[in-house]
Amino acid sequence: MRIAKIKNILYVENGIGYGGAIICLRHLVRQLDRQQFNPLVITGRKDLPYQDIPKEAQWLPIIDRHIDIVGIRAQLLNNKTLSSIPCVLWLLNQILARLDDVLNFLPFFVQLLWTAWRFNADLVHANNEPLCNRAALLVGKCLHIPIVSHVRGEQKGSRMMAWAYRLPSHFISVSQWIAKSIQETLHVPAEKISVIYDGIALDLLNLEADGLAFRRLNAIPVDAFAVGLIGLLIPWKGQELFIDAAITLRDKIPNLKMLIVGGTPDECVAYEVMLRKRVNEEHLDDLIVFTGHVTAMEQVYNGLDVVVSASTSPEPLGTVVIEAMAMARPLIGPRHGGAAEMIEHLKTGLLFTPNDAMALVGEIDRLYNDPKLALQLGYDAREYALKTFAVAQHTEQIQRLYHQLLQ
Repeated sequence: MRIAKIKNILYVENGIGYGGAIICLRHLVRQLDRQQFNPLVITGRKDLPYQDIPKEAQWLPIIDRHIDIVGIRAQLLNNKTLSSIPCVLWLLNQILARLDDVLNFLPFFVQLLWTAWRFNADLVHANNEPLCNRAALLVGKCLHIPIVSHVRGEQKGSRMMAWAYRLPSHFISVSQWIAKSIQETLHVPAEKISVIYDGIALDLLNLEADGLAFRRLNAIPVDAFAVGLIGLLIPWKGQELFIDAAITLRDKIPNLKMLIVGGTPDECVAYEVMLRKRVNEEHLDDLIVFTGHVTAMEQVYNGLDVVVSASTSPEPLGTVVIEAMAMARPLIGPRHGGAAEMIEHLKTGLLFTPNDAMALVGEIDRLYNDPKLALQLGYDAREYALKTFAVAQHTEQIQRLYHQLLQ
């Protein structure tokens, strides 16, 4: 009997920082059937959180940002003199775009192509949307192998994005909302899209993790009502909205602590500086705590009384939503994007009007005043999460897709 050849799958992850996308990818490659598939994970970064990837699969970092073009562009936009001269600003943007191509994109593409060829890749799986991962898509085209694009973000419909969305063989959408957006905005045929919810090893999450240890580390009193916004410090994650809510809640909840949990990508250091400056200038230092990146997330969830997702733009399907539900934590999310698709209001969590700080205040205050509701929401959320986001189910669906594309 002929033994089927093990297929080499090249995974490429070059998102803005260590967040939900790479966490879900790590769960996938850990579960992948090694009798059928051999994974190699390429990341554009190689700092500490990424260095644990070899525990799950072969890993090779290929730096994709030698020059911080995004940071330079942000500085130019903040320059009032330059921003008042449209022609000059347009010209500088064009120059920066070409520098990005030559100094960042081209070296990454060449190294990735060489790596994929030597690895004898049978399929390329881009772990982010096509435009930011176009190097991986072009590598797949050069090698004439199937390309899967894992779409996790909103589509703006730019001309360049429309071009990038023509390259993949197939798309994995993390939510129905994203799938609908791809079809309507970029005219991708429905048959080229598979909706596969992100998978987390939920049964391995430690429900008994020491939340008090997290509180001690961040000087949060045992009797404090701790509300946490979890996510990378990126403007659209809603940290400013969270601070707006804190100002009002300060007078409603006497023992309140508001925690901003998450690391800061290099491109967003200025954003973190602005947030900290605002907290200081508005005398919120005793109320708001910045924890930075945290590895022991189960302790974080158990150390919080309420978990908040406050994305100001529709988010496809935040890992925070999945993990918080699986940890049986009371969860509040915005009524748009993946959060609205996953959270059933007053059943598995609470939803608030997006970008409305007072609406967020109302839902946090509701949970503070009704601890029985908070407990029941957490219990029902866990039951739902265990049925919906099992990593084994997620992996099986993706492996089935690989087989279809590799026939």
